[in-house]
Amino acid sequence: MKLLLVEDNPMLVSELEKQLKQAGYVTDITDKALEADYLVKETQYDCVILDIGLPDGNGLELLEGWRNQGISTPVIMLTARSQWHEKVEGFNAGADDYLGKPFHAQELLARIQALIHRAHGRLNNPNKQLSYGGVTLDEAEQTVSVGEQLYELTAMEFRLLKIFLMSPKKLLSKAQLTDKLYQFDDEKESNVVEVYVTHLRKKLGKTAIETRRGQGYIFHGVAA
Repeated sequence: MKLLLVEDNPMLVSELEKQLKQAGYVTDITDKALEADYLVKETQYDCVILDIGLPDGNGLELLEGWRNQGISTPVIMLTARSQWHEKVEGFNAGADDYLGKPFHAQELLARIQALIHRAHGRLNNPNKQLSYGGVTLDEAEQTVSVGEQLYELTAMEFRLLKIFLMSPKKLLSKAQLTDKLYQFDDEKESNVVEVYVTHLRKKLGKTAIETRRGQGYIFHGVAA
């Protein structure tokens, strides 16, 4: 899952970057409204964490512009403003959630997870588990269960499997998957998807992930 963090407080950014990475998210970061606008239009994010007060613009106006252009990416507003009428302004601009500063990183992580699950039509499981087709991913422990077998996952395996479990039975292109696995300005390895699909098949079984040559991959789960 891929996030965009739009925040100009360096200390907060540094702390959130560590917490988000530990939780298995790939996160692009900017402190500029103009760059955030470009990134949202060029990249398919699962959630945007958006500060209201930015050096070159207003987060509310930026969000309102996205909604007017039909961009429906879930957005959590971050702000030091905590009056009820200011929250109403945020929701009226198109925010999906609102978090006042200061806040605990774990609360933000819980809100991100809830929004992403909802956007993908999944219930936000209180046990932090995603399941489909006999495969259960523990998001907190970053492990996967297949029947009675429990496997630990590397960071990249966890990210890739979570993407598949959020969109089972859907054809996902190599480009879509690669984009979700890397930050915007990272140097992307050309065969990373193939490598980690192979790794996952060793744990889930060869038929869990179908390859559509020239098109992409489909997650089926394991045979009953």
